Amino acid sequence: MAGEPLKLIVGLGNPGTEYARTRHNAGFQFVDELARRHGAEFRSEPRHRAEVARARIAGAEVWLLKPMSYMNHSGDPVRSIASFYKVPLQSILVAYDELDFPAGVVRLKQGGGAAGHNGMRDVIAQLGDDFWRLRIGIGHPGDRGQVLDYVLGRPSITDAQLIRDALLAAADAVPVLLTEGAQIAMNRLHSRDPLSDSPAAPTDL
Repeated sequence: MAGEPLKLIVGLGNPGTEYARTRHNAGFQFVDELARRHGAEFRSEPRHRAEVARARIAGAEVWLLKPMSYMNHSGDPVRSIASFYKVPLQSILVAYDELDFPAGVVRLKQGGGAAGHNGMRDVIAQLGDDFWRLRIGIGHPGDRGQVLDYVLGRPSITDAQLIRDALLAAADAVPVLLTEGAQIAMNRLHSRDPLSDSPAAPTDL
């Protein structure tokens, strides 16, 4: 089965050390993991308002991108880089935090809406919606009025481990996506049991 011709992998998040370990920066953490694994280094690209790295993954040259425009304005750097490198929409993967999934759950799909995620809303407004997305579960606070503080806060020790396990599994899936295709990558990623990947620990709820 032919793999997907990904050329650009975007992680959504907020720049700055104060946001580095927050739930909302799961996308940044994902592309940082890809860069670490594949020997890529991010460099600042002020004209694109982004940090960019070039990685070779499973024999394919892939650009890794972290928008530096803050979450709600993520679309412009993604559009700018995609246009500069002539990357078609179907060759873009955007990774981001997902409130509607429990911590540790991660899902891959193509197309769809923003589901209330402001960063995704801006990316869709700038590019359209027919790109790949990797949704990294962070859990939900239960009260809509607490969402902002929740996503900009740090997860509990237990949830942080579950999210980390999900990021590692997602990073494992990228070479599969590139070489064997979406269906096999999704089957492997979606069939994992996040609760079995993390050491037993008391709940932090």
